[in-house]
Amino acid sequence: MSTETDTTDFEFDESAVRRKRRLGKAFLGLCVAATMVGIVALVALLVDVIVEAWGWLTWEFLTYPPSQVVEHYNPANYGDLPTGPGGMYPMIVGSIYLIVMTAVFTLVLGVGAAIYLEEYAPDNTLTRFIEANITNLAGVPSIVYGLLGLAVFVRALQTGQSLIAGALTLTLLILPIVIVSSQESLRAVPDSMRQASYGAGATKWQTIRNVVLPEAIPGIMTGIILALSRAIGETAPILMVGAATTMFAPPQLTDPTGPFGAMPMQIFEWAKLPEDEFQHVAAAGIVVLLTILLLMNAVAIYIRNRYDPRS
Repeated sequence: MSTETDTTDFEFDESAVRRKRRLGKAFLGLCVAATMVGIVALVALLVDVIVEAWGWLTWEFLTYPPSQVVEHYNPANYGDLPTGPGGMYPMIVGSIYLIVMTAVFTLVLGVGAAIYLEEYAPDNTLTRFIEANITNLAGVPSIVYGLLGLAVFVRALQTGQSLIAGALTLTLLILPIVIVSSQESLRAVPDSMRQASYGAGATKWQTIRNVVLPEAIPGIMTGIILALSRAIGETAPILMVGAATTMFAPPQLTDPTGPFGAMPMQIFEWAKLPEDEFQHVAAAGIVVLLTILLLMNAVAIYIRNRYDPRS
């Protein structure tokens, strides 16, 4: 009787193992299928954009302004008027200026807020309430930040439809993401390193400056650059604060209160025009924007690997 019972139990266990293996393989297949859906969609999108942009992405496209409106074009600055819709040089410069100013504001405000919340703020209900709201703000639609920038910066602070208004609006957009990622990087620093610094007689600020921040810089910089990668492709926030859809001269960094434009705005303007040539240059603009995004992500990966002690 004991032998039959043992055999029965052994057979039951084998069937259970086989069933779990089948379920595991089925789950793995679903995961692979889900991954392939995203990869195939991305590859199809890239192929379609590259085919549309083939032959239109030239050096003139990167160095000339748009040429739809001839009376706004100054040949003294760029030479003879190019044929077709021209290029997007002013918008490339505008995007670079915009993202540089956004990076400065984000670095100061985001990292400063993260240091205070993680190192100085008391662990009480108010601090937890603030952190929960910061996390929730990361999921707010970008158009809401555009309306906030329009109300606060353009109208209340009287900055007008300017480069600084766009930079401050994009700063509001990515600030919650930067604060959360910076907090996680600061939290990842072992507490034993802080205690060792305090034991050597260092003050709290000296410990943060010389011990905590150097260890957290890879994660902080990676979070900031990835957040800026999102900001450079946003259209709704800068559209609300008055970004130009087309510019024929680049904005001046020395005059942050002047008008500005960005690559997403020019791409949007080209894409809605019915002529075929504008569809091709819109695709070329998308390739330029994607290239800049990939370069920014590559910089983030390099910084993470270069300065991470675990690497």
